[in-house]
Order: sequence, then structure tokens, then C-alpha cells
Amino acid sequence: MKAKYDAKTDSLTIEFSSAPVAESDEDKPGVILNYDAAGNLVGLEVLDASTRVSETRTMQFQVAD
Repeated sequence: MKAKYDAKTDSLTIEFSSAPVAESDEDKPGVILNYDAAGNLVGLEVLDASTRVSETRTMQFQVAD
């Protein structure tokens, strides 16, 4: 899994898989879901991220027990 914030475009991209994106769907305005050819969610993009995410330059990752 990879996460990247691009300050120039103010977008946050989270990749769950390295599979190629076959289809995208803007589920809600500014939130784009990316799917592979089998229909599996492989990533998401948040546009205007600085207005939607409180901290665009830090991230916490937690694995549930």
C-alpha cells in the first residue's frame, strides 16, 4: 500500500494494489475510487485534499490485533 500527497495538485492518492486501474468512479464529489479489470478496489484519490484531510503531510498506520 502506498500513499502520496501532491501539493501542486492538492490531491491525495492511496494505492491498495499495484494492479492497473481499469475503471474509475467518482463516488462523491472529489473522491475517486479506482478499480482493476476484475472490479476490485485498487486505490482512491481525494481531490482538494487540504480542505478534506486535516493533516496532508503526516500519516498514521495501524494494524488491528
